[in-house]
Amino acid sequence: MAKTDHERTLIDFRTEPSKYKHWKLSVDGRVATLSMDVREDGGLRPGYELKLNSYDLGVDIELYDAVQRLRFEHPEVSAVILTSAKERIFCAGANIRMLGQSSHGWKVNFCKFTNETRNAIEEATAESRQAYLCVVNGPCAGGGYELALATDYIIMADDGNTSVALPEVPLLAVLPGTGGLTRLVDKRRVRRDRADFFCTLEEGIKGKRALDWGLVDELVPRSKLEETARRRAAEFAPRTDRPAAARGIALLPLSRTIDDDRITYSHVACTLDRERRVAEITVTGPAAPPPPALQGMRDLGCAFWPLALARELDDLILHLRTNEEGIGIWVLRTAGSADLVEAYDRLLAEHQGDWLVREIRLYLKRTLKRLDVSSRSIFALIEPGSCFAGTLLELALAADRSYMLSGARPGDSRPPATVRLAGLNFGAYPMPNGLTRLASRFLAEPGRVEKLKVLIGKDLDAASADEAGLVTFTPDDIDWEDEVRLAIEERAAFSPDALTGMEASLRFGGPETLETKIFGRLSAWQNWIFQRPNAVGPKGALGLYGTGQRSDFDRRRV
Repeated sequence: MAKTDHERTLIDFRTEPSKYKHWKLSVDGRVATLSMDVREDGGLRPGYELKLNSYDLGVDIELYDAVQRLRFEHPEVSAVILTSAKERIFCAGANIRMLGQSSHGWKVNFCKFTNETRNAIEEATAESRQAYLCVVNGPCAGGGYELALATDYIIMADDGNTSVALPEVPLLAVLPGTGGLTRLVDKRRVRRDRADFFCTLEEGIKGKRALDWGLVDELVPRSKLEETARRRAAEFAPRTDRPAAARGIALLPLSRTIDDDRITYSHVACTLDRERRVAEITVTGPAAPPPPALQGMRDLGCAFWPLALARELDDLILHLRTNEEGIGIWVLRTAGSADLVEAYDRLLAEHQGDWLVREIRLYLKRTLKRLDVSSRSIFALIEPGSCFAGTLLELALAADRSYMLSGARPGDSRPPATVRLAGLNFGAYPMPNGLTRLASRFLAEPGRVEKLKVLIGKDLDAASADEAGLVTFTPDDIDWEDEVRLAIEERAAFSPDALTGMEASLRFGGPETLETKIFGRLSAWQNWIFQRPNAVGPKGALGLYGTGQRSDFDRRRV
């Protein structure tokens, strides 16, 4: 009998405003206010208190949900004020007690999800035309300032008490974990020498110096914070193209069943083989054609196949990353009709100017990016009955390797497997490096991607897909089982640490962006620094925080 989620001890990323413990969301016309009000006793795990608006993963799960709902449920909102509901504190950052008692893997996954949430805020401003501005109404340190940095405009109280700080180096012997260093110099263009000084101050910087150095955008008396924020939000609001009179799409609770080694949604299913350390994920294409008009899409709401797919795959990726750390290989399959997938892709392409279609495409892009930055080996298996077409072909292009069966199997009446390119493969779903997966694939042949456009809409068998460079290997039925089995067994035998480093290095060739710096450099630094005795050893700063004892550092530079 299937177990419901409450019968299992796991981290659930599904929530809704009525369940929020730590955030308050209000909407007034074109402006929304998202207020942080962390409940001290509301930690995701026992053993720490979330004092001073410090946060853990549970706080960030709610923030991610709120950002999603603002984009889908509130098309009228064009500006979001992010602030604290507490009187004299903005946010003390990630809870240090939580970090101190967490495993290394938990810390790194926590930082990764938090980074993705910050990136989603920046994307909302840049792509959804929903500008975020931050009101810093009290001390703002570490992850709190990193949250502020994710917004487009920072207003800070000029009251002699409010400061901004990135104190991780002097205080904890680690680094800001969610892009603080990168956003400081790449996004806000703070001078390197000033950034160096700023990042070595436990107490941070306040007032005119914070403004002059570009750490904040505006300094106002505490008594005028709310008034100024409202005025600035009103100035940002007209810059949007979001429809003031449109009706939003309610993100209804996501249905999911977990039964020991199987996780099931409407369009996504996952079977876990913990002994082999493999997750076999099957994405099912749509069962019916898309509605003939946009109103039909709106009537379907979150049951509209591309949106349902994005939500389900997103939740599964987060679930596996957090709750199934021992599963190191994700094997991706698809099942269904390529013609129906292509029909939905056509709708998403033809109506890309519609606000809801834009949000669905952006959600799919974010979900596919989660695959790119997940520290898991990803293989795609393309077999008869697959529908790796258009949007679903991105799953195979995101894989570290793809295996496509050449020909049919004896006794299988289905035609041989094919793949199909669509227009959305050429720009709708860029990776963190800013390139499409096709462009990233063919860095050595920049003109090849353009030439591939002649294949749009054509069914490519194994030989044609191989010639086009879209798959890695094309074994026939005789070799298929052994080749795939040996590939998975070999992968499972390698060091997970080495594989994580290898995969992250190989996935992001080409240009470097803010995202690749954060996920590449910072993830590598955090993976290393979070394990060093200076941070987590018996006399390390993270372990001794709050005890009154001084850290005893290994002074050698390595």
